[in-house]
Amino acid sequence: MNINSPNAAEVSALGYSAADHPKPFANDNAPTKVLRFEGSFMNFSRQFLILLLAFVASVSIARSAVAAQAYVIADAQTGYILEEQEPRKKLQVGSLTKIASASVVLDWAERKSGELNQVVTIPQQAFVGITENHIGFQPGDSITLRDLLYAALVQSDNIAAYTLAHHVGSQLGSLLPSEVSSKFTPVDAFVAQMNALAKQLKMERTRFVNPHGIDYKVKPVPYSTAEDMARLTRYAMSKASFRFYVSQKERQISFNRAGQQLNYMLRNTNELLGKMGIDGVKTGQSARAGQCLILYANRESQVVRQGQMETVYPRHLMVVLLGSTNRFGEGGSLLQRGWQLYDQWAASGRVADPKKLL
Repeated sequence: MNINSPNAAEVSALGYSAADHPKPFANDNAPTKVLRFEGSFMNFSRQFLILLLAFVASVSIARSAVAAQAYVIADAQTGYILEEQEPRKKLQVGSLTKIASASVVLDWAERKSGELNQVVTIPQQAFVGITENHIGFQPGDSITLRDLLYAALVQSDNIAAYTLAHHVGSQLGSLLPSEVSSKFTPVDAFVAQMNALAKQLKMERTRFVNPHGIDYKVKPVPYSTAEDMARLTRYAMSKASFRFYVSQKERQISFNRAGQQLNYMLRNTNELLGKMGIDGVKTGQSARAGQCLILYANRESQVVRQGQMETVYPRHLMVVLLGSTNRFGEGGSLLQRGWQLYDQWAASGRVADPKKLL
């Protein structure tokens, strides 16, 4: 990996720009916030004080029960942070890195007419530093980019993530000026796009150094924060294709070896998928990172009627958990806590402090 690569902003082959911002779900229009005051000011003040005291008390309970190094709970629709702990602490995130890798691949497919059904060959370099190979890939196996995406996102396969980066990076390198592309390997070019995307999303405390998140004997060390990973995940989940990949509990993929088709059933590493309204997104783990987890959960949209007007509020909640020793236990607890906070926030009019927006 070329660690002295040009600045990410100088090598964005996909047109990433810091002026762009994540969008909510494509078919969910975020409504205008409406705050209604009913009754006397005194009654409102008393209700607000009761709500505030209950909020502070419940926050203390929730935080004392979480041993993870960092977490963020946010309304995914607006990006409003409902609760956080060490949100800007630089930590390793393991395979959560693959959210960025998949986002770059999908952006390449969308913006540069990349074909995800294209068959590519798994290179020898994809096995360097790999300690697990549950699927049983071998150098020279051929497989579609689409099945590689499933392998990377559903079962968190490192070989698949590297192969995606190698192929798409070679395509992206051809879009860069020759004096820049000559300094890059295909994977370098791909990782540069990951960092360009991070810059666009204002992930100011993030550094990606490879497409899979391996951090053992890797220099420079990759890092991110709970807040930055929330920004990235919100961007990724704005894509219907990404939402579909990470919602799959199982998925059969096929690859070819010396003319023989081999099949493998992927199983999602997210044990909470399909429970508590959870429909994504990703796990991560390493000795440095500990156990990491990002969850997305949905509830039926809330309809608020005011006279003859109806406002529909989509309800999407996101939890980012880093450095845990019990990610599924803590993740589930934080999600339950998140819905309590969401209900309190909604009841008070969904007022969002701009300083607490992702």
